[in-house]
Amino acid sequence: MLINLNGNLVQKEDAKISVFDHGLLYGDGVFEGIRIYSNNIFKLKEHIDRLYDSAKFINLDIPLSKKEMIEEVVKTVAVNKLKDGYIRLVVTRGEGDLGLDPRKCKKATYFIIADKIVLYPDEFYKKGLSIITVATRRNVNEALEPRVKSLNYLNNILAKIEANNAGSLEAIMINQQGYVSEATGDNIFIIKGNNLITPSLFCGVLNGITRATVIEIGRKIKMNVLENVLTRYDLYTADECFLTGTAAEVIPVVEIDTRKINGGIPGTKTKVIMREFKKLTKKIGVKVKYKT
Repeated sequence: MLINLNGNLVQKEDAKISVFDHGLLYGDGVFEGIRIYSNNIFKLKEHIDRLYDSAKFINLDIPLSKKEMIEEVVKTVAVNKLKDGYIRLVVTRGEGDLGLDPRKCKKATYFIIADKIVLYPDEFYKKGLSIITVATRRNVNEALEPRVKSLNYLNNILAKIEANNAGSLEAIMINQQGYVSEATGDNIFIIKGNNLITPSLFCGVLNGITRATVIEIGRKIKMNVLENVLTRYDLYTADECFLTGTAAEVIPVVEIDTRKINGGIPGTKTKVIMREFKKLTKKIGVKVKYKT
């Protein structure tokens, strides 16, 4: 495996950054997780746009143009000859001192990892997930904007620990107003009748690339797509439910807090959305050509 570290391709064991990097010391940085399907980097442009939006929000200057960053991502995938897999693109504030002041960091650091990923075993895509809601609340928008995909994931990790302790693979986080926000690493959708509903962005939700894709699919298959506020009541009484994310893709949920959804089996419309999503993964994005 070769890692792209500031434009240089290095062996995994040589991919090192300073212990004074503020991404490590303070979680000061942004990242993207991107999928590769049959040589196609799915929605790469959209991921790069979100990365640069996140960086702009935290006033982080990425030392490459968007076009140059896309080229670096493609280069990393090509050199590793990865036809199916996962890309982690990280930009940190860079090396500074032990103080908080980002002005002490003279130049951002970036690195790109292209590797395999398995978030959930195949059986859960067929049988569905049983998940829980947790006590850890989603960060309030005024404290840390949830649409920024930052390196500070402690809020999500604390919720994940609650899920682990309860023997659940995933957990749903509720915001300070009592509305459903998102899972620790995924967005959430429910289906009620012909309504496809997902929490609004102002509920503390990451503007997921897969989330946006599913919204497009919902409209294509003539569902009534709504971005709204949801409570636990809406989750428990949903006809169908599923999670979406770059790593998770589209995965059914069949139980929440011991309440069965659709009798405890993946729903028909969820399966349609899963199939439609799979079709798109190889069509939309940037194709990678490998040298022989």
